Formats: sequence, C-alpha cells, structure tokens
Amino acid sequence: MKVTSSVLVRFRRVRARRNLTRTGSVGYKEGMATAQPGIFSLGTSTHLHLEFDVSASDQVLAAIARLREAATPIVGVNIVVGVAPRLWAQLAPEQAPIDVVEFEPIVGSDGYTMPASQHGLWVWLHGGATDGVFDLGRTALAELATCATLAAEQWSFAYGASQDLTGFEDGTENPPVDEAMTVAVIPSAQPCAGGSVALLQRWVHDLDGFAELEVAEQESVMGRTLHGSVELDESIQLDSSHVSRVVVEDDEGDELEVFRRSTPFGGVREHGLMFVAFSADQARLDRMLRRMAGAEDGVRDRLTEFSTPTAGAWYVVPPVELLS
Repeated sequence: MKVTSSVLVRFRRVRARRNLTRTGSVGYKEGMATAQPGIFSLGTSTHLHLEFDVSASDQVLAAIARLREAATPIVGVNIVVGVAPRLWAQLAPEQAPIDVVEFEPIVGSDGYTMPASQHGLWVWLHGGATDGVFDLGRTALAELATCATLAAEQWSFAYGASQDLTGFEDGTENPPVDEAMTVAVIPSAQPCAGGSVALLQRWVHDLDGFAELEVAEQESVMGRTLHGSVELDESIQLDSSHVSRVVVEDDEGDELEVFRRSTPFGGVREHGLMFVAFSADQARLDRMLRRMAGAEDGVRDRLTEFSTPTAGAWYVVPPVELLS
C-alpha cells in the first residue's frame, strides 16, 4: 500500500505525542505537557522561517493561539513557535527555563565573531508542498499584525538525501526520533517542562572555495567521509575538524547530544544553511558554538573558513499546553 507524505506527517505527529507521554511529560493544570510536534516531524521538503519584533506583548499568546488553530486544517504543514527568552520570562515567569539567555555575539580566536540577531518571536513552518507553507505564512503575518512586525523571512529546502549544499550529509549525529525526546525536551520537574531550547542561525556558504579542495581535504575539514558519512579515525582526525569542534562531552565522558533540523537555503548567488537545533538546555549548544569559534581553546572550526554566520538567535519553544 502506498503511503502519502501527508499521512506520514500525521503518523509522526501522533508517534511524537505518544513518545512524549511515555518519556517526557509533566503535569500542568490543563493536562500533560506535550512538545510541539513539528519539532519531530521529519521528511518535509519546504521550510519557512519567520522572525518578528514584538510591539504588544500582552497580545502575543492570543495571536499565537489563533495561528496554531488556523494551522490545524492545513494537512502536511507543521508549525513550531519559539519565543525570545526575555519575552517568555515576561509572559510566563514561573515557566522560564533555567539559565536561558538571549543571543549575544560570540567572539573567538583572531577576532572571529558569530553575530547576534535576536528577535522576539520565531515561527517555523514546514511541509511537503510550498503552497501550503506559503498560505500559512501569510496567515501568520495577518494574525500577528496587531502585536508584531516581520523582521526576517527565510525560505529553505531539503537537498538530496538529507545533505548540506556541500554534499555532506547533515544531521549525522542526530539521535533517532524516539530517543530525541530526552535530548531535545526539557525534563519534568523543571520550569517549562515539555518545552525546548532552540538555536537558529543563518550561515552563508562559499561553495566555490570549498569545491576547490580535494575530496580528502574536504573530508578533513568535516571530520567524516563524503560518501557514507563515516567519522574519520582518531589517528587522522584534526582538532580543527567540524566533528571535533561540535562533539562535546559531560564530565563522565558521555556525549551531549542535540536534535538538529537544519536545511539549506538560497539561490545561485547566495546560499547556505539555516541551522536549527533543539536541546533540553542551552549550555551544550552554546558550548558547541564557542568551540567552533575558537573561544574555548583557541582552536577554530576550519569549516568556518567556508561558511560565515550572518544571524543568530535563541528561542524558548514552550510545550503546546502553555501556548493554548
């Protein structure tokens, strides 16, 4: 039997809800905390990131509720809403995640800088058809018009078999969806349990410069093979490789994972990656960025020679119950 993409999306939504009920839920007055299903809805080909500057914070939650309700009948379009940490602390002070702050520029070795572009609200729409995503994007603009102004808009898309425009597979280190709940969702007994901390960055690639490298050197930059995405052996893995920079461990030597949902963007002149990652805490993602910039030990990720960040923001992604 042939299964359509829209059916798969609905199935994944249900599975995500069930998994969270089993592993990561906490009681609220209105019921169990549920992570926003769009975080875990995989396989979508068209993505739209909208960032807003908020002018009337007292109207934001009502506008978000209307937008989420409008999204319900649009089959195959997922919606994820993130709120800037400072604004969320204002809207729900008792449900502000621990130690989550807004994006500040990260300065690394040789003055290398990851810039900040923090806005008040982030709406991420993704689905299998561009028209549905476009229509819901227009709806988002209309519903938020009384309380927020669109500050940034970026379309992105799936490329190849989950690949970055460089040709290398993206998200290789991602845990399976069933395990991603424990990685991406704030655990019970913590403020905003069932929610998540999201990092959104825009990176512009120098594909021509990267293409001038021999495949072996490209693999050295990345720290894994182009075909098969096999991590290079420790004997040849460079400290400056991307893998070496972004794989971080806790005090016991266990890897601190995140859940990535990045997609390429752009046209033939300017193109790159919309880096999206979700975590149960901000610290591990912040450390990855600092290691990439060389702010931790002076060793900078060599991938930053071929890709430049142009925007960066942190968002709290509350559970659905707190957005109702």
